[in-house]
Amino acid sequence: MSKICTAEEAIAHIRTGQTVAGAGVIGWVTPDTLYKALAKRFTDTAEPRNLTFFFPVSVGDAQNIKGMDHVAIEGLMKRVVCGNFINPVNPATGKRPEMMRLIKENRIEAYCWPIGATMHWLREVARRGPGYLTSIGIGSYIDPRQQGGKYTERAKEDLVRLHTIDGREYLHYPTWPLDVAFIRATSADEQGNLSFEEEPILSTALALALAVKASGGRVIAQVRKIVPRRSRKAHDVRVPGELVDHVVVEAAPVMTTGVVYDDRYLGGQVLLHQPEHRLPLGADKIIARRAKAEVRPGVVTIFGFGASSDVPTVMLEDGEFVDDGLLKYNFTTEHGPFGGVVTSGWQFSANLYPEALIDGAQQFDFINGGGCEMAVLAFAQFDRAGNVNVSRFGAANPGAGGFIDIAYNARELLFTGTFTTAGLDVGIEDGNLQVRREGSIRKFVETADEITYPLMRNVAERGQKAQLITERAVFDVQADGLVLTEVAPGIDVRTQVLDLMAVPPKAILDPLPRMAAKLFQD
Repeated sequence: MSKICTAEEAIAHIRTGQTVAGAGVIGWVTPDTLYKALAKRFTDTAEPRNLTFFFPVSVGDAQNIKGMDHVAIEGLMKRVVCGNFINPVNPATGKRPEMMRLIKENRIEAYCWPIGATMHWLREVARRGPGYLTSIGIGSYIDPRQQGGKYTERAKEDLVRLHTIDGREYLHYPTWPLDVAFIRATSADEQGNLSFEEEPILSTALALALAVKASGGRVIAQVRKIVPRRSRKAHDVRVPGELVDHVVVEAAPVMTTGVVYDDRYLGGQVLLHQPEHRLPLGADKIIARRAKAEVRPGVVTIFGFGASSDVPTVMLEDGEFVDDGLLKYNFTTEHGPFGGVVTSGWQFSANLYPEALIDGAQQFDFINGGGCEMAVLAFAQFDRAGNVNVSRFGAANPGAGGFIDIAYNARELLFTGTFTTAGLDVGIEDGNLQVRREGSIRKFVETADEITYPLMRNVAERGQKAQLITERAVFDVQADGLVLTEVAPGIDVRTQVLDLMAVPPKAILDPLPRMAAKLFQD
């Protein structure tokens, strides 16, 4: 009996009250056809109802690749557990994603786990274990003494618990069954063997398939094409057909947001030219340039989503990678590519010109095992107690993503971001930074809206080194406070730095060095 069927035929097996788990990273390897078909079935028939959705990573861009926004429908979705959420406003409609509306209006039970936990929890489901146990996240928002990852008032169940073993505290994520998996690959044969030859990341396809089959569930794969059985080498097949129940063909999916297809993301090529478009000279570029001064050849460096991922782009623009200079650097992201140029924006997750690739669960083994010596991450808030927040602030609820695992396990940390936000406008005149309009939201606050990472605590207890880099000032993070180490030319330290901080730095270098002039040159 053939496993190849239509999306409608595959989706017809899903029943009310089941749990659906989906692979994908933003727009990458997102089985969008399957989410769309499930939403249509519910709209047409009001079935299935009250589903729980488990997304190891946010799926879709809530725009042309809607992903989980297809199924963010009250009645269809009862509960969601996700590693992070998509927040940005749709430039065409001016609206935030439907998932954000459901969370903001308390329409669903919403939980947000660190991506490291979502990945490794799948392994426990796959081996029918009692749950995932980790010390990563103690003292952060996922700690039950904080909020246990609950993002709405409807989220009553304690999905994360605290245990003490041999005097040490651990977070415990008990397992529960997964009924259906949505995954995406490039090719399948009639047996359902899946290969990923035109996908630049693997995401959690294998981990989800193993977990769902261990739960007695069904695995539905979306692919670009059907190939003859035994037409591929065995090592090219990453998910065996024994784990796949249905195969749905979508012949023309885009690679990701803004990219129909680009084989530079697949590796096997040499970087030969400069970028066609350069970042404009502004706050983000100044921050990226200053951060790149800390990035060293030969050091495995992981970049997070946001302003931090601009650093490799600026290095590319500034000629750091010419004459095989790229080979001197060891760059990666939380989603498994090694080598090449980390991309930013909607293309973040996959690298241009990568040299190696592992799947999401294995990448968090690497991260949690201390494989990334340096991490370059963004920050939204920094408070008196030395806590960093990137997961929930103002109207945004993006969640932690891989931030907690990355920050906890790197030895050196660079946190990048503008000094204020919401309307900040800066310019450069005669090499001096000019604040034409200050942002209406301050980022150095008394108390963070949420604790994503207790930074000063870990600097004190675990000996991490950390810096905060903004467009106008640079700080060293020490166990008992900040030290102001640099200021931008043209910036008044009192009125444009200290007066905008709820908690002033414990010390200021004297004399206070200026940030390098070249950072402010076009």
